[in-house]
Amino acid sequence: MTSTSATAVYGYDDLPGLMGRMSGDEKHGPAATSTLDALWVLYDRVLLVSPATAEADDRDRFLLSKGHGPMAYYAVLAAKGFFPADWLTGFGSYDSPLGHHPDRTLVPGAEISSGSLGHGLPLGVGMAHGLRAQGRTGPRVWVLTGDAELDEGSNHEAIAYAGAVGLDSLHVVVIDNGSATHGWPGGIASRFALAGWSAVTVDGRDHDALHAAYTAPHPGRPHAVVATVGRGHGT
Repeated sequence: MTSTSATAVYGYDDLPGLMGRMSGDEKHGPAATSTLDALWVLYDRVLLVSPATAEADDRDRFLLSKGHGPMAYYAVLAAKGFFPADWLTGFGSYDSPLGHHPDRTLVPGAEISSGSLGHGLPLGVGMAHGLRAQGRTGPRVWVLTGDAELDEGSNHEAIAYAGAVGLDSLHVVVIDNGSATHGWPGGIASRFALAGWSAVTVDGRDHDALHAAYTAPHPGRPHAVVATVGRGHGT
């Protein structure tokens, strides 16, 4: 992962314009826009990582498991100066570092290469465990996944394990757009709570509610935030 030199920094109101620079038939626009507010609040108000600290040992780690819809992620990274906004216009082209799935070797600030459903949360568990093994109690691990992605069995193994061993540096944001095949009695948050997690459901477009949920204390337990964004916003 390589950080770049200083670039222009943008605000939330600039994000639609930044996303508008990206085009193409494979852009998964609805899947991306469903994540925009959750991503912005994380990078603007919560995550302890910046272009200058993108390789620091004590940085927070963010893993985009929902990597098949990376447009909002790219827009937020550009807005925060991880790479020049001019890169966005080449999205998905042959010689662009910004592919339809993020590549950690090409995208400054990306912790993992992602897009295949069900990989991000297990990787987050491993990363949180590795930090614990190293005695690093400061850095936090954040994973963003979609509700339909939770249909993958690998996620349920990760949820069960993380709760059982109390990986309290692990945080998961689930974008709930009603696209899951099976659903969960009592809601998605109940699935995490039953496995020993701290879990809360919030309006995924309300920035203050998202911030409060992100920063809620959860000693000794991993933490899940289910961000509801309404139906019809992609997997």
